[in-house]
Amino acid sequence: MPQSDLSCLVSTEWLARHLDAPDVRVVDGSHHLGNAGRNARAEYEAEHIPGAVFFEIDDIADSTSSLPHMVPSSEKFASRVRKLGLGDGNRIIVYDNSDLWSAARVWWMFRLFGHADVAVLDGGLAKWKAEGRALDDMPSVPRERHFTPRRDATLIRDVTDVARASKLGDQQIIDARAPGRFNGSEPEPREGLRSGHVPGSVNICYRDLLDNGVMKPEAELRAIFDKAGLDFSRPVITTCGSGITAAVLGLALHRIGHRDWGLYDGSWTEWGAFEELPVAIG
Repeated sequence: MPQSDLSCLVSTEWLARHLDAPDVRVVDGSHHLGNAGRNARAEYEAEHIPGAVFFEIDDIADSTSSLPHMVPSSEKFASRVRKLGLGDGNRIIVYDNSDLWSAARVWWMFRLFGHADVAVLDGGLAKWKAEGRALDDMPSVPRERHFTPRRDATLIRDVTDVARASKLGDQQIIDARAPGRFNGSEPEPREGLRSGHVPGSVNICYRDLLDNGVMKPEAELRAIFDKAGLDFSRPVITTCGSGITAAVLGLALHRIGHRDWGLYDGSWTEWGAFEELPVAIG
């Protein structure tokens, strides 16, 4: 496997070759929004990559927050992943059955809590299935494994950080939502949220970084960030609707070698709900 601190993606070919390796653990990190009409756990139970465990984003979250799937405490994260058999010394490969976005969120969470040996399966379950690779419907029975959480505060931002960046420009803000939501011409899917974006932010829709669920080559990713005006010498805040697709931006930044970034966990679900926070349109 490529070095964990340099690589964030593995191919389906790589995973097929290493699926039975004693240190490799596979994680289904699929997650769907309520309006998608899909049940990620039910889909996992019907078919998954052999040996995969299911990481439920809404469960491994801060249950005390009014915002959706905010990151939990270090203690809760460690407790949940230990029970999934994920821990120290494991090479964790995360996939999803959508457009890479929830797998990227799980990848970011493991890195946030100090586990660098984690990568996303490029192309996800769709590519794995299209290639006719093995699937299973048997429940996994993991052996509990110790996980040592070491929270990396540089990988996460809060509303205060974003407000400061918006006003002072000390960090660049990139929004992963679709252009219509970013410019305010389309309504937000969640009730009670204003339309628009954080003043001073730029828009790179996460889908523009992918081709059929496969991340674009590094040169193309860099060109997309260049076109948006990103200064690679300065820190970046990634944001989106609720802190999930923002992780795709982070994954792409990591892939092209930009490490100075953090994800705004509350994202537009938080920012768009508070009238006292400024909003830009267009």
